[in-house]
Amino acid sequence: MVRRREHPSGYTLVEVMLVVVILGILASVGARMLLQVNRYFIMANAKADIQREARAAMYVITSEVRQAQASTIVIDSASPTEPFYSRITFTILNGPTLTFWQNGTQLIQSVNGGATVLSNHVQYLAFTLPRSDDMTILSVALTLQENIYQGRSKALHMASEQIQVMNP
Repeated sequence: MVRRREHPSGYTLVEVMLVVVILGILASVGARMLLQVNRYFIMANAKADIQREARAAMYVITSEVRQAQASTIVIDSASPTEPFYSRITFTILNGPTLTFWQNGTQLIQSVNGGATVLSNHVQYLAFTLPRSDDMTILSVALTLQENIYQGRSKALHMASEQIQVMNP
């Protein structure tokens, strides 16, 4: 007489196939989720970096322009390949001559000829005088852009209207 086991050991083929299908679904969904989370963190870091860089650059520009002598302000282009109005030169009262300009993707500050790079992500920089009857009000527009993944980029545009030059 054949005896049956009361507790069979092992798994049936159906149980094994179910586990394989469930693991396959989890692996395909998990990989996509991991990729999306990674892209989100890259985008968030790029956004924070360019915001921090833009704020710092705008702070330096606005604080220096406020100290300028209005009669010494010259707005032009550093070279024919750069955007119009992408360079400003001025003299601070009893002080040095400062220049801010765009060179490719760099925002450069020069104090009496000594250059410092303020940003490496400049897409657009423009200095304008919004009112032709008042040369003590200046407008600055700044766009920074950083490449993130798969040919995509994150851009931030900052505009500072009406910087009041304190020394007419």
